[in-house]
Amino acid sequence: MKQLCIVLLVSISLSVAAHAAHASYQHEFSVKAYEEFHDVLHPLQHEALPKGDFATIRARSLELVKHGRAIVKAGVPKSVPVDRVADFKKRLATFNKTLTQFRKDAKSGRDDQLKTSYSAVHEEFEALADLVR
Repeated sequence: MKQLCIVLLVSISLSVAAHAAHASYQHEFSVKAYEEFHDVLHPLQHEALPKGDFATIRARSLELVKHGRAIVKAGVPKSVPVDRVADFKKRLATFNKTLTQFRKDAKSGRDDQLKTSYSAVHEEFEALADLVR
């Protein structure tokens, strides 16, 4: 009985620790706008999209676009290496265009169109984020 209690206690402790670690996980981007955008993007990418929950993606689209526009407005962060600034500017312009298409599809597009434009936003954000971290 004592061993069973110990095993149960360890299992509960590990479960609580894993949940706490996941809840406090941040990417620690060097620019706040990237962290805020990612906070909205992450559950859409890892929960809503795999379930085909386009209603949730549509419902959070304004918030995602708002944070995306903040990234565009911030321009090129100081952490981007000098030799990558031109590429970053091009990617930022593409990111801006993908946000526009995503917003349009969230308003009135079919689910397959929304999935495509959302995926483009995610892909472009990841490309930018790799240079900002």
